[in-house]
Amino acid sequence: MDYQNFVVIGRETLTSVLFTIGPALMAALVIGLIIGVFQAATSINEATLTFVPKLVIVLGILALSAPFMIGTIGGFFQLIFNEIGRVGR
Repeated sequence: MDYQNFVVIGRETLTSVLFTIGPALMAALVIGLIIGVFQAATSINEATLTFVPKLVIVLGILALSAPFMIGTIGGFFQLIFNEIGRVGR
């Protein structure tokens, strides 16, 4: 295995991770920002006000994007297993 294969595997790893978890992280970030602004404007400091909406929305995003995530991870594992097969030759 030469240097280029390691670069390809590293790049595919990073893109797979970003595409897999990115939608859920962005949703949590946006909801957290909106709730934080709401709490600052109304002076309501309730812990469940931040936790419950984030949990519900992130779970919804994960449920909606599950087929895309599985396809992305499946393609990544197919690449990895093909590379493992080439090393043995």
